[in-house]
Amino acid sequence: VTHSIPACIGGMTINSKQLDNESPVSIFAVNKCYVTVQDGTFFDGSGFAALVREGYKVRSDVNITLEFRTTAVHGVLLGVSSAKVDAVGLEIVNGKVLFHVNNGAGRITATYEPRGTNSLCDGKWHKLQANKSKHRISLIVDGSVVQTDNPYTQSTSADTNNPIYVGGYPADVKQNCLTRKSSFQGCLRNLVLTKGQQAELFDFSRAFDLRGVFPHSCPGAEH
Repeated sequence: VTHSIPACIGGMTINSKQLDNESPVSIFAVNKCYVTVQDGTFFDGSGFAALVREGYKVRSDVNITLEFRTTAVHGVLLGVSSAKVDAVGLEIVNGKVLFHVNNGAGRITATYEPRGTNSLCDGKWHKLQANKSKHRISLIVDGSVVQTDNPYTQSTSADTNNPIYVGGYPADVKQNCLTRKSSFQGCLRNLVLTKGQQAELFDFSRAFDLRGVFPHSCPGAEH
């Protein structure tokens, strides 16, 4: 077993001596246990999760679905890039959701703008679906559909070969379809990438790099 247990552990004793959880000698990717908890992965706004070490190939089609909960008006949701310009990116900027795609000919963007500035950043769960089908892209947020025209109809494949970065990305990594570097602060759940009939649900506890990200437990929504 190479990944950590997604659980809360307490009251541990060794040789009848209780271990002090409050002041450990060292700590890595361990968070406190919440009194009220929800399913999801908590991002503390400082880091990211890196998935698919060998690189994710978007190519002509991909459908990305996830749910998010945040009170911040800026934050990276997801980025997959390449050494060239090919890339896809999802981000929250000024309370709007932006889905960027570059198939090699130029970046195009679908923007979902809610009626109220903070209505997506209200600490409640919101559903997002971003779809790239050859040169066409669409974005669905809480059931509202946004589509955008793409002048580059001949360019249909995003030839990405880098990991999937969720909630942010390292300073030395280039992301050609993200305009901001702000790490996401809040909770994400049910991240699924679908290609054709093949859907893949990503488990954050199996990420190859986690910084400021705590899988499988989200503090309960504040009242």
